Amino acid sequence: MNVPVFSNFGCRLNAYETEAMKELAADAGLRDAVVVNTCAVTAEAVRKSQQAIRRLKRDNPGAQVIVTGCAAQTEPETFAGMEEVAKVVGNLEKMQPDTWRNIAQGPDFIGKTEKVIVDDIMSATETAGHLIDGFGTRSRAYVQVQNGCDHRCTFCIIPFGRGNSRSVPAGVVVEQIQRLVDKGYNEVVLTGVDMTSWGADLPGAPQLGNLVQRILKLCPDLNRLRISSIDSIEADPALVEAIASETRLMPHLHLSLQAGDDMILKRMKRRHLRDDAIRFCEDMRRARPDIIYGADIIAGFPTETEDMFDNSLKLVEECGLTWLHVFPYSPRQGTPAARMPQVARAAIKDRAARLRAVGDGMVQRHLHAQIGRRHRVLTEAADMGRTEAFTEVAFTTPHPIGEIVEVEISGVSGRQLIA
Repeated sequence: MNVPVFSNFGCRLNAYETEAMKELAADAGLRDAVVVNTCAVTAEAVRKSQQAIRRLKRDNPGAQVIVTGCAAQTEPETFAGMEEVAKVVGNLEKMQPDTWRNIAQGPDFIGKTEKVIVDDIMSATETAGHLIDGFGTRSRAYVQVQNGCDHRCTFCIIPFGRGNSRSVPAGVVVEQIQRLVDKGYNEVVLTGVDMTSWGADLPGAPQLGNLVQRILKLCPDLNRLRISSIDSIEADPALVEAIASETRLMPHLHLSLQAGDDMILKRMKRRHLRDDAIRFCEDMRRARPDIIYGADIIAGFPTETEDMFDNSLKLVEECGLTWLHVFPYSPRQGTPAARMPQVARAAIKDRAARLRAVGDGMVQRHLHAQIGRRHRVLTEAADMGRTEAFTEVAFTTPHPIGEIVEVEISGVSGRQLIA
């Protein structure tokens, strides 16, 4: 083994940063290493990272294991205590070229004996716009525009892994997107931890909608712009206007809803109530009838009763949510929710299963409604692509990768459309 092996867990931002780290490590000449980019969103995510570390060390016994990411930032001692781990690197340090140059120098380099390189993430004041050429496919690229979060939802450990909100200046974002368009990418996805907080720390405090409109204006050859996830209560007027009127902005929004009961939302310290979520979805659907929603929902949050959970079930239909990302609640040490009265694990598991079942029904409803319709599909592989609403399409005949093709939907297979 010479070329480093990278293993990524968690969100799209983590995946983006893993690609940036690959370039930083290559530039530094790092060899014989395994890099694990961890997620801290749940206790289960941390456990999976630990399992992967042990497996990767068994598979690569001669490699040094470097652990980074949100879990490494929030609980470095957990990973430093693992005999398989050589280095624990924080979220700030992992994006710095000097970190990788120092590690690549070998055991005799000054400072190399430090096992933990994790500074105070709350001291971060800016997020660099790392220029990478996209990842995953040659058709879609991801661009980081924001990092961190200023909110303190009672269940969430992520602000302590990512720090406070920092924005990439609009000019840097536009420059990178134009560079990607020039390289042939047909779609760009904006990523961040708390996307709707973009701009609050920049001069003049611009909002996300201003950034989106600026991208679409200054990158006229960009065919598709997509937003990874938003907090609907913080959607600014310019963003709403862009979603309603800009056909190059894709009609797919993933919403951070978390629950459908007002009392639970208050105990989560969310910034919206159920009626706010329903009203937003209705308003946006009137403005953009082809819009499709995804959403994060937590099952079994502390103090949640059956009636409260039933409100979350009803929210799926009332908001018209198609793609659900269901989180069975698990306590994260250091968060207020971990100190609240907990719901029994069996009840949490049951509620998560029921929520997923309702979500599966919504997916099938959406898929079958597409039969006979024509869609513009961005091809990710010769036999697969995605619609503007991010629905996966399987092709019966191959298509060139990275192109936008118009197809007619002929059927459904599992969670895919057939064309």
